[in-house]
Amino acid sequence: MQDLKEFLFDQGYVRIKLKKTITNHFEIKAKINGVKGNFILDTGASKSCVGIVDSDHFELKTKASEHKASGAGPSEIDTLISSKNNIAIGKFKLKKISLILIDLSHINKALEKQEVSPVKGILGADVLLKGKAIIDYNKKYLYLLNKKKSS
Repeated sequence: MQDLKEFLFDQGYVRIKLKKTITNHFEIKAKINGVKGNFILDTGASKSCVGIVDSDHFELKTKASEHKASGAGPSEIDTLISSKNNIAIGKFKLKKISLILIDLSHINKALEKQEVSPVKGILGADVLLKGKAIIDYNKKYLYLLNKKKSS
């Protein structure tokens, strides 16, 4: 009998290791436009975000956005948007993806209080949906479909 890993590999999925933090978040390494960063994997975030202060770090071209971001906090957050970015998470790659830029200082301050390293952004449901994500919470792996299996 095939295990989950073998079955998903046969379907064209790639496997990415997740690091569980003391705050029970999963941290994941990714590259945006070829530049590395640490991100939080957030299945509840509708869009992937990068910290406004990291726009130059990831070579993002930004423009004003009329949309406000909201989360678990009480207030809406001003945003910028950056289009046509490339994301690589392990061997998984996405091209021409839009990212929201927000102030992540409150998130990073909360992480630092728990002695967790600051993050550059949040990988959200937009990336997870495009990658047909499967999360193995027990073994701490994220599986993303990189290509369709040729029949």
